Amino acid sequence: MPRRVVGFVMPTGYSFNLDGTTLYLARASVFVARAAEAATGQQMSFSRQLVMMLTLMVTSKGVAGAPRAARVILLATLNNFLPNGLGPVGVAVIFGVDELMDMGRTSVNVLGNCLATVVVARWEGEFDDKRARVFGTPEEARLDLRAGEIAFADAVAKG
Repeated sequence: MPRRVVGFVMPTGYSFNLDGTTLYLARASVFVARAAEAATGQQMSFSRQLVMMLTLMVTSKGVAGAPRAARVILLATLNNFLPNGLGPVGVAVIFGVDELMDMGRTSVNVLGNCLATVVVARWEGEFDDKRARVFGTPEEARLDLRAGEIAFADAVAKG
């Protein structure tokens, strides 16, 4: 059976399936909005928060192409939704933990893309359950040798 879509899932996911970045932007923007509310007394309505979330979802597509691009997206969006230029101040407050948050964003993004690839491979009937069960074992190296994949068998042998 020829490969149909599975080969495109992982690369497409890095552009469009950014679960960690989406979660980060949602939490960071609401945090800054609540902090601005405490500072100014102006409450952001639920509908305005919803529009802000939709804006973040649309503008965050493609952030995988530039390091720390989530900061730029967050800053630009908050600048449009918060009064008195509080967006840059809020992003500056988050800078202290952003390096740690970046590691979490990346981990969740990679995990989401890997899971999406497995789901689509199963859906298309291209996922090899036997191969998955023996992944990283000597049995995998034997399967690779039988299939003529000497480089893979050598990699497994080297650990």
